[in-house]
Amino acid sequence: MALRPSRTPFNAFISGPTAGGETSYPRAISVDFWNTICPPSKRKVITSIDQPDNVEGSVLLDWWMARFEGLDDRCVEINSEKRTIFDYILFGETRILSLWSGLSKSPIYSAFKWSSLVWSSLERNIGVIYPNTIQTSLDETTPLRGLVAIHLRRGDFQGHCKFLLRWRADFMGFNRFPEMVDRFDASQLSHPDALNKYYMSHCIPDVYQIVERLRTVRKENPGINRVYALTNGKISWVEELKRELRDDGWLDVKSSLDLELDSAQQQVSMAVDMAIAERAEVFVGNGVILKLDIQRDDIADSERFIAFFK
Repeated sequence: MALRPSRTPFNAFISGPTAGGETSYPRAISVDFWNTICPPSKRKVITSIDQPDNVEGSVLLDWWMARFEGLDDRCVEINSEKRTIFDYILFGETRILSLWSGLSKSPIYSAFKWSSLVWSSLERNIGVIYPNTIQTSLDETTPLRGLVAIHLRRGDFQGHCKFLLRWRADFMGFNRFPEMVDRFDASQLSHPDALNKYYMSHCIPDVYQIVERLRTVRKENPGINRVYALTNGKISWVEELKRELRDDGWLDVKSSLDLELDSAQQQVSMAVDMAIAERAEVFVGNGVILKLDIQRDDIADSERFIAFFK
């Protein structure tokens, strides 16, 4: 197993405004540069300790915007050590949906791009994803026609899924738009065995469940004939899955383990997986959306179809 650095620069994964790329708004800067131009003596510090609790995301954002109104300070620091501003609870609830309208139009989202390192990895592996075909190049908007990408996390997820069961977790907030067909609803289940079965089938499905789900997706999406699995599963398990999928009629099946990456590209392999999934015609996940090039009003009619495990 290759060692990874404990810290990787943000722009190794992405480019665009979030990573300091060009924008009509003030650009993101590094911590070192911040400390140079804004030493502690010149900073206006605002704390998050008094922010409202358990409110709509839009209400929380408006509260912060009001804090910034009228400030003439050149250097403003937000101290969130005692209270996280946008915490994991918000991301797991529908309260976050009220932020989508503004977020989808923000340059952080609309101008998002993968880094040149991730992009080179994708271009290098187009022949792996599409062997013996004429599709040999990509541009930044090219979809991967005929491909379904499926997220199959293994490893520590077995234990994490049991944790989610104990907390009766639902889909993440951004996976719960009213327009989305698939729902996660365990409210009518009370028996421990039934609850466990329901959660595990969504969170860490077995090979049979994966084959069955993808068979349904193929029926619902004529023209889909290839599978790409984003996974950290063991080689033996991945090979078993590939055999079963091919036996079920899929033209080709590839996984994260098939990618050809150099030493630098290996460090951003998860982002490469995400870039592939972003361009697939269909993405099958377990309650996790990566990044979709859609606006709020287009979710129900998006060309990219999202099919969560049922």
